[in-house]
Amino acid sequence: MTTWQALFIGLLQGATELFPVSSLGHAVLLPSLLHWPFDQANATFLPFLTLLHLGTATALLLLFRREWARIVAGFVRAAVRGSIDGPDERLAMLLALGTIPAAAVGLFFIRPLTKNFAEPRVAAAMLIVNGVILLGTELLRRRSERHDVGREEQERDFKDVSQISVVAVAVVGLAQVLALVPGISRSGVTISGGLVAGLRHQDAAKFSFLLATPIIAGASIVEVPSLFQHSLDGGTIAVYLVSTVIAGLAAYGSARFLIRYFRSGRLDPYGWYCAALGVVGLVLLR
Repeated sequence: MTTWQALFIGLLQGATELFPVSSLGHAVLLPSLLHWPFDQANATFLPFLTLLHLGTATALLLLFRREWARIVAGFVRAAVRGSIDGPDERLAMLLALGTIPAAAVGLFFIRPLTKNFAEPRVAAAMLIVNGVILLGTELLRRRSERHDVGREEQERDFKDVSQISVVAVAVVGLAQVLALVPGISRSGVTISGGLVAGLRHQDAAKFSFLLATPIIAGASIVEVPSLFQHSLDGGTIAVYLVSTVIAGLAAYGSARFLIRYFRSGRLDPYGWYCAALGVVGLVLLR
């Protein structure tokens, strides 16, 4: 991987990680479409991508630092007391519950799953599946919305982030496991799960970003140390670190944009984009 390729992937990962379009799918598919001659099956590729995710996790912690301060304090209070009292404590436990499925699968099955990182056709096909999920979610959402009531009454039908059910969070956590396959967007499936659970688009996106932080940080703790077991020279490590900073800056900008976008926007444009990119990828890689 050349310097500019590493920097480009850093920018790509940071810019697409929080969008519902699968940053991992882009990182696997685009180098093949661009005929870059580096080996995506190399043992350093996954740790490099995970290092980039550490930049994303840092950006999310900075953006939602006030929320995380309340969530961590709520978690400690609930753990010490042995009971849950208040929205911050309940949200802390919901985030912990939603993190467990992907963390467990990633810990025990990440090596077999990484074989897909060298399969751009798998990424292209899964991008189509991701597009169908996003479009299907919006179709279900529109059918469930009530068109015979005013806006204020419609708003009252939506739930707060801390009010979604334990079952819904468990389902969202299980859906997050799908994102371990390139082409399935972690933010896409978690935002979709939040919408099905009755959240507004903006709240579903915020819940998705909060849920992303512990799983991304945890993956970084597990995978990044292996990156430095391959006798990388100082210049390569410097390039990787700069790529991580770029990924973090891009993720911070993406998160701020998406929070504003989902005040009125929907998932449909991203669904059509993923489906189209997947089809184009399969055609060009045939």
